[in-house]
Amino acid sequence: MSAPKLIAGLAEIAPHYGALLCDVWGVIHNGREAFPGVVECLRTYRKQGVVLLLSNAPRPSPPIREQLASFGVPADAYDTIVTSGDLTRKLLAEKSAHGTFKIHRVGPDRDAPLYEGLNIAPVAMDEAEAIVCTGPFDDNKEGPDDYRDYWKPALARRLPFYCANPDLVVQRGDQLIYCAGALAQDYQRQGGEVVYLGKPHAPVYDFVEARLKELARPVPRAKWLAIGDGLKTDIKGATDAGLAALLITGGIHEPELSDAAHQPDPAKIAAVLNAGALKATAAMRRLVW
Repeated sequence: MSAPKLIAGLAEIAPHYGALLCDVWGVIHNGREAFPGVVECLRTYRKQGVVLLLSNAPRPSPPIREQLASFGVPADAYDTIVTSGDLTRKLLAEKSAHGTFKIHRVGPDRDAPLYEGLNIAPVAMDEAEAIVCTGPFDDNKEGPDDYRDYWKPALARRLPFYCANPDLVVQRGDQLIYCAGALAQDYQRQGGEVVYLGKPHAPVYDFVEARLKELARPVPRAKWLAIGDGLKTDIKGATDAGLAALLITGGIHEPELSDAAHQPDPAKIAAVLNAGALKATAAMRRLVW
């Protein structure tokens, strides 16, 4: 596979695309504040195309809008948001259409908006019909190892595990924290059934297509540009879906994709992409115009 083109700004390739599918955490912000230049970049692109923020956040879109605003990303920087939380709510609504659906919730209290207004009942593991996981209960200090025994009753009952955030880790400031995807991966490794709701899995791109039609801004997939820093989510999702991708090297994989000055290293990028059978059209450290 050929190495992606290193670019200094999105302007170099923007005319080729009609819609950006832009990851949020690691591309737009670091969990505390927006990266310099990213808001201007998105606003400028909106003059020619659609900006759809595609996040594996396990919450529905409205709270993500509020969070973005608090980080300095105003609503005029994008057209719409699609989250893993949106997909999870759709699934839970379908499961509860003919009666209350009993679930065992795993995740921090801040993810409560995911369940608001749905016909579900949070119950203990031994009463549940499924696990819904948005992440560790305390993602500041917990990871997969802390849950190995916790899953044993669920595995014995063959409970399906609905993963509302397929990310393995994200960067919060200068700290890497575990996400629901890391817990789901361990559950699956122990023989459990996992349903992943978000990137890199195919249903999320069908959801994106439907959302673009709702906006009356349909754009063919050949004109989508997926932007992300996650190799196993953003870039794998784009590769599997046959989409063009822009790899942001300054996110969670910066040490393995960059030189000593933290700039994109073409040889390292090519080696990592080839090892994972991944494709990216272009690469840059941060999303700027």
